[in-house]
Amino acid sequence: MRSSYLVKFFAVCVLALLPAVFSFSVTANPLRELSGDDISEEELIARHVASIGNGEVQKSIRSITIVGTAKAVLKGRGSGETAGVVILASQGKSNLIGMKFDNSDYPFEKMGYDGKEFTVGFIRPGVRTVLGEFLRINETSFKVGILGGALSTSWEFLNYDPKVGKLKCGGTKEIEGLDAYKCRYSPKKGSDLKIDLYFDAKTFRHVRTEYSRIIAARQGASIDSSARQSETRYKMVEDFADFKVEDGLTLPHRYVLFLEILAGNGTTSYEWQMDLSRFNFNNEIDPKEFKVDTY
Repeated sequence: MRSSYLVKFFAVCVLALLPAVFSFSVTANPLRELSGDDISEEELIARHVASIGNGEVQKSIRSITIVGTAKAVLKGRGSGETAGVVILASQGKSNLIGMKFDNSDYPFEKMGYDGKEFTVGFIRPGVRTVLGEFLRINETSFKVGILGGALSTSWEFLNYDPKVGKLKCGGTKEIEGLDAYKCRYSPKKGSDLKIDLYFDAKTFRHVRTEYSRIIAARQGASIDSSARQSETRYKMVEDFADFKVEDGLTLPHRYVLFLEILAGNGTTSYEWQMDLSRFNFNNEIDPKEFKVDTY
């Protein structure tokens, strides 16, 4: 196994976080006053970027490496939970999310985009996790810089390009007690996912992304078998909270990822609760680190 910056950095932080991990069981720019839903996509993006931090500070950030604790909870067909650690790493348009658990049946989650290819690690030969397989099939969100939000240098709205994807905003919705602007993001290359983003109407911080997809029932060999088929609904939600300043940037320190699958044989849901505590900026990361099936 090759030695690398991310592997070494992750190992050091794991040692620091071990006591916390294994205690588990298995400001916007004052451009103008807004009223109601009166906001354009351009103004929302400008205010959101300003809510993260000073423009010069943002331009100086080439890479971000973040480590924290992670807890995975499964509900539905079987249930249980396990704890571990998480690492988020990004450099330019490249992005990586990895979680390591103290569980032989569910050892990790690894997914990365190196600017060209999206890859997902195998937990066993030929076997990916449910989350990994879902993201592999719907990899557009990773490639266009939506997944992970402002925690990544690849966050699409830091350098919004309508040629890559179009943002359309309209109306508000209450999210965890906050009034939030609701926007739909549509990648230009197309996606079977519906992607809705929510921005706090007061601070313009990005607080949630919702992804949804419906896969129609397949035709069976007979009328009876076709009648037994049913559609499958997927819903994935990212929630961001506990915003604090790190090196001049206001970033979320609480990241929760939720995946729900509704099928004919029942509903299964997964939740990954991540508390982020160590932020490191501008360390050079080998581009090979973002191709996760190579180690």
